[in-house]
Amino acid sequence: MNIIEIIEKKKRGFKLEQEEIQFFVDGYVGGDVTDYQASALLMAICINGMDFEETFNLTMAMRNSGDIVEIPGYDRVLLDKHSTGGVGDKSTLVLAPILAAMDIPVFKMSGRGLGITGGTIDKLEAVPGFSSLLTTEQMVDIIQRVGCLDAAQTANLVPADKKLYALRDVTGTVDSIPLIASSIMSKKLALGTKGIVLDVKCGSGAFMKSADTAKDLATTMIEISKRAGRKCIAVLSDMNQPLGYTVGNKLEVDEAVMFLKEGLCEPLFKELIYVLCYQMYLISDRNDGLDYDNFTKRIDEVLQSKKSYEKLLQMFEAQGADLEKVRARYDSYGNSFESDAEYKRKVITGDILKDTGTLDSAFTITKLDAETIGKVSLALGAGRLKKEDDIDLDAGIVFEKKLGDIVKPDDVIATLYSNDSGKLDSAYEIITGSDCICLSGVDKQSIEVKNDIILDVLS
Repeated sequence: MNIIEIIEKKKRGFKLEQEEIQFFVDGYVGGDVTDYQASALLMAICINGMDFEETFNLTMAMRNSGDIVEIPGYDRVLLDKHSTGGVGDKSTLVLAPILAAMDIPVFKMSGRGLGITGGTIDKLEAVPGFSSLLTTEQMVDIIQRVGCLDAAQTANLVPADKKLYALRDVTGTVDSIPLIASSIMSKKLALGTKGIVLDVKCGSGAFMKSADTAKDLATTMIEISKRAGRKCIAVLSDMNQPLGYTVGNKLEVDEAVMFLKEGLCEPLFKELIYVLCYQMYLISDRNDGLDYDNFTKRIDEVLQSKKSYEKLLQMFEAQGADLEKVRARYDSYGNSFESDAEYKRKVITGDILKDTGTLDSAFTITKLDAETIGKVSLALGAGRLKKEDDIDLDAGIVFEKKLGDIVKPDDVIATLYSNDSGKLDSAYEIITGSDCICLSGVDKQSIEVKNDIILDVLS
């Protein structure tokens, strides 16, 4: 057996055996398979695909390429939640403390952002003193004492995926469901969690642009989980507009905290949180038969009691955060979001129209394109193009208006923030010089904007 034969076989559209897939993964991690050989095989997979058996075997070979994280002596059903990426998605920071306050433990391992997709680890670094680098012993302690944690991927967790992901990113071999599914699920299965809820995004700001491809990806990952003996549910959610009111690292932490502390939340974001929490409850060891409506009442009680806010603070403190600074920030926080960045610029309706018309004209926001908003955030300095790039934790966007809202020419739709005035100007040109924000006149016709966030739930 050799790598050339394996590449040739897949190039001709034949199925790879488990031993051939294992040979490739072991060889690439060990250095016997070169980058150019791996690239050739990845391209052949992109073009000719893989059946489920091949995809599962690739997932397990990648999963077994490094450490398997277990929580010794812990008999609870640990849960994990994964999002396939989006713009403004800070749901983990809200979801985990809510569930932990209900005695449903959540073991979350997150990553950094690249391109327009934000990373939870980057966001958490906006919390003074917070550390996502935890030993297995620390993880055990935090799960037992707090009930939730959010850690970065350890150095030797699924090294095959680290190498292959970096290679796919620079060789045009990202858009393959077998490669995406195996990348995600190899990391999920390397953790000691017994249940997984997947938030599979679709739309302009997501990798999967259509509901059909998102459903195909979700179904593949569910079947991998079942085959590996894990419970799994997938929620298909819309990512055609940014999630919540904020985009940007510190701003998104602020929004998550104020959701838990004061109930300050955008309605669609709240709906997504409640649906994801319910799906995690269904596969937990605390499922006592509540239907969705009664479970949401339980969430309301947890939020009103501030138990979930205190649980978030406990997680922050357990992972090294300066709790005095954190409390000081949020005890004095107002009822609107404001960045600490040096420069800011408002985007008003008239900036989008180019011609303000009469002051009594009214318009409906019919498009708030998540992909372009992600590029605006990137231009402000809130994201990175390369993994080694520094990011501006204060940079970002606060939305005053969302999809379907009615605005007048002098209304503020969003405010841009950056610590670099040049980046602020560039971002402003992107958001006002494209069809990122589209408006329709409500005085001319009745405008009904489709604005649903939950598209489907699969199990």
